[in-house]
Amino acid sequence: MNFQPLKYIYKASGNPDAYTLLLLHGTGGDENDMLPLAENFGKSYNILSLRGNVSENGMPRFFKRLGMGIFDEEDLAFRTDEMAAFIKGLSAKEGFDPDKIIALGYSNGANIAGATLVKYPDLLAGAILYRPMQPFKKMALSGAKGNTKIFLSSGSFDPTVHPADTAAYVENLKNLSFRVDAHQIATGHGLTSEDIHLSALWLSENFSTKQ
Repeated sequence: MNFQPLKYIYKASGNPDAYTLLLLHGTGGDENDMLPLAENFGKSYNILSLRGNVSENGMPRFFKRLGMGIFDEEDLAFRTDEMAAFIKGLSAKEGFDPDKIIALGYSNGANIAGATLVKYPDLLAGAILYRPMQPFKKMALSGAKGNTKIFLSSGSFDPTVHPADTAAYVENLKNLSFRVDAHQIATGHGLTSEDIHLSALWLSENFSTKQ
């Protein structure tokens, strides 16, 4: 496969035992987009922020889509493979633990994180998914592991992702043995302080790094 490297920013916490937050932006974002958000989770985590390799009308994305809410699943699978290979190689270069990666994705970034969870169940120790959609119509694990902890938040008035679709996605994740902590926020597609507060609590309770 002809994989291309992804543009990235890496910030080490200085703690060799630290978890690494893998920041994955939404459509039109870049590797700088999620950095202010990550500041809400403290300084005990390494930060790895990626830029998607796909451009849609000049806006970076992590994979192609055929229309609003319609994913190009072939490209999604390829881009997931590409990102997974890049992260595995980068862990050796930058020196972070490949077994302690937590994805933190918004919208398009949450969707490729969701694809990674099922295609590479051993790659992510956990995941925070803001406003995700189910990445593949048919959800199946590529491997045995499926007990990864997931924080998922949706918007009850989200015009992009219908609450019923989110509920079905959560159920499908649970059927694959993922441990999902799902929250519906009284808002639209954008992030709120409640999303950040709840996910920060979840992260500290499940993936705190010893100082």
